[in-house]
Amino acid sequence: AAEPWPENAALYQQLKEEQILLSDNASSLAVQAFLQMCNLPIRVICRANAEYMSPSGKVPFIHVGNQVVSELGPIVQFVKAKGHSLSDGLDEVQKAEMKAYMELVNNMLLTAELYLQWCDDVTVEEITHPRYGSPYPWPLNRILSYQKQWEVRRKMKAIGWAGKTLEQVLEDVDQCCHALSQRLGTQPYFFNKQPTELDALVFGHLFTILTTQLITDELSEKVKNYSNLTAFCRRIEQQYFEGHEKDSSTIAGRSSKRSLLR
Repeated sequence: AAEPWPENAALYQQLKEEQILLSDNASSLAVQAFLQMCNLPIRVICRANAEYMSPSGKVPFIHVGNQVVSELGPIVQFVKAKGHSLSDGLDEVQKAEMKAYMELVNNMLLTAELYLQWCDDVTVEEITHPRYGSPYPWPLNRILSYQKQWEVRRKMKAIGWAGKTLEQVLEDVDQCCHALSQRLGTQPYFFNKQPTELDALVFGHLFTILTTQLITDELSEKVKNYSNLTAFCRRIEQQYFEGHEKDSSTIAGRSSKRSLLR
């Protein structure tokens, strides 16, 4: 039996309007979508130091009862332990396939977002540094930004992405979108009628890519090439976010995001 979900459950992320970056916004939205799909209400709380409050140093994290859990994978396991699961109806082969596609999204889309934010010099100077350091006074704002940039670039070097050009990264994004588009086909969700955590993860990243203003539209154009993926994002936005409580937790009400609904 499912355990009762506390009314004061909260999700923490950075400040929406002036601070949060594309990759963290996508990860936060994926968790929000997952919890909405599970019909578990959550209040979104924005804190300038959310990254430093998180047990893993990554956002988002949820505070439920006396538990603090960060990132989508551990949050899915935590929620499952409380008796709520989106993927119980899948067989073992489907579960393995779902896991493989989630790995693909994390390895390609999330890494591409991080690359764009911290390795593309124009984006770094015009968007990343000003936003990342915005809550802090000079010179702390620059020190923290450079520290984070060094950390991400070291990771990119370790996984072989440091030497890639922006064109190669965008090509990786296109290949990832192509694979997702093929798997989705004409179904409403990746495993037909019911959403799983894969749908929440894909929505978080694609919706954020489609609605975030960057230096150029090259990244969002890669997603827009696949009409079934944009329709998928609109469908989840309508079903799980439109018309829900009109507070800071709804994506429709964010001025820093544009709704996909026209």
